[in-house]
Amino acid sequence: MPWVILVIAGLLEAGWAIGLKYTEGFTKLVPSVLTIAGIIASMYLLALAARTLPIGTAYAVWVGIGTFGAIVLGMTFLGEPVNAGRIFFLILLMVSIIGLKLTAH
Repeated sequence: MPWVILVIAGLLEAGWAIGLKYTEGFTKLVPSVLTIAGIIASMYLLALAARTLPIGTAYAVWVGIGTFGAIVLGMTFLGEPVNAGRIFFLILLMVSIIGLKLTAH
């Protein structure tokens, strides 16, 4: 169960990272409230998962999922560049996330 919680926390991190773009420096109320709620929920779930998972692994996986998601969402919805190099490094990032999960004891 801690891994499921950690994945949800990572997805929320990707969401709030993209949400930052829509807050326009926290000047827009609704995007700002949703982004702050996402930050709080993501950190809370990370803390729950870290109760049983090694903190280094939990943190790295959380950041990795958030990074992966933010890049994919940025490419999909914000017109960020899509090229072979970015795809290659996204694959490496996913391999690293999976490797950390598989080697955690």
